[in-house]
Amino acid sequence: MIRLTPKQFAGMGKPAKVARVKRQYAPVAQEVEQAAHNREVPGSSPGGGTIQITVIGTPAPQGSKDFKGMSKAGHAILVEHSKAVKPWREAVVYAARAIGRRIEGPVWVTMVFTLRKPKSAPKSRTTYPCTRPDLSKLVRATEDALTDAGVWEDDGRVVSCTSTKTYPGESADALDVPGCVIKIRGVE
Repeated sequence: MIRLTPKQFAGMGKPAKVARVKRQYAPVAQEVEQAAHNREVPGSSPGGGTIQITVIGTPAPQGSKDFKGMSKAGHAILVEHSKAVKPWREAVVYAARAIGRRIEGPVWVTMVFTLRKPKSAPKSRTTYPCTRPDLSKLVRATEDALTDAGVWEDDGRVVSCTSTKTYPGESADALDVPGCVIKIRGVE
């Protein structure tokens, strides 16, 4: 399980972005840090219930790993290929812990990723982000971060996942800035 200290969180990205995210999640951050310290997430619900998590930040795909050699113990040393994955996963963990709930059993998940719209995209009509990043890799990075945050025991609990990529303001569930809206519902 990843535990973020304020010092680690400060290393996530640009100072203004970090300050904005900290302000958004500050009201419950202390309670969440205490719950993480106690190895339990407040508001645990056995099946049923819905959790909605809003993550602000640039979604990054969980891609391939690069082989860096062998450790003295004989294990392969693998490093994440994309440097953008770590800040994204940390933002998801922080937002999920701010919600402070856990769902047990099988779950249905809906994720709406809002990506930065390119300046070259037409302004007068709806456009679709049919380029990189790959949607399935965005889902993989986000599910792994939710596991690290303790929202569920393992992402193997997901029995149905619906995901969408969109640009700001071009969908009913789209955010005004890059990020993701995650809805998790326990199967009753």
